[in-house]
Amino acid sequence: MGADSGRYRGTEGRISQWLRRRPKPQPEADDAARLAMLLAVAEAGMPISPAAHPSGYRCSCERIGCPTPARHPLSFAWQTQSTTDSAQIERWAANQPLANFITATGAIHDVLDVPLPAGRAALERLTEAGIDVGPVAQSGSDRMLFFTATRGTPDDEDEWWPCELDCHPETMDEHPGLRWHCRGSYVLLPPARLPGELDVHWIRGPENPLPDPLTLLETLTDACAQYADTADASDLDHDSVAWPLSR
Repeated sequence: MGADSGRYRGTEGRISQWLRRRPKPQPEADDAARLAMLLAVAEAGMPISPAAHPSGYRCSCERIGCPTPARHPLSFAWQTQSTTDSAQIERWAANQPLANFITATGAIHDVLDVPLPAGRAALERLTEAGIDVGPVAQSGSDRMLFFTATRGTPDDEDEWWPCELDCHPETMDEHPGLRWHCRGSYVLLPPARLPGELDVHWIRGPENPLPDPLTLLETLTDACAQYADTADASDLDHDSVAWPLSR
């Protein structure tokens, strides 16, 4: 009896551990809230498409050494696949309940992507100055995303700022830590889950009108410069900010 009891207790313990390790299913209320947020983005005119999601501390794409786990689109055709069609978004959300979503920038909107401390300081200054900020999201524990209207494709290509803004040595000093996502880029949308129990969530939702990016740029650049003066070099690792545009 004692031996059997011990054996059963051990089996019960292993089953309990296995159950605790199993991913918990999302409640229907969470699924409905997720879909509502995605549809709100589409209603604001911002096209979206499915992205990878966390699988433990790895990426669902199962690529060994994925450089941006749970942050990249599922399809290489994400630029043409991205849509605001509500029926398609509902199908994606139903068929891929764990998927994150990205929004393709440069058609309707751009995104100014800055270090979180700089973003918080800039948001406070902009709010105090009465400037319309628009949608703002926090991505993980280190970045803040300011959604703006797009600059489109100017007649003079020299006036077009590429999304690799902070990736060239000649621009790093002028715009430290800032990345302008426009044509050919994308950002991860709230609500999104990241490895390590991090997430992407709205600070100001997509119901806020998209502002002209130039109304925010000076304040964001100043905040980034001040942050760069006090941050370690590791905090300004531009490679860690870069998005795999070929995905």
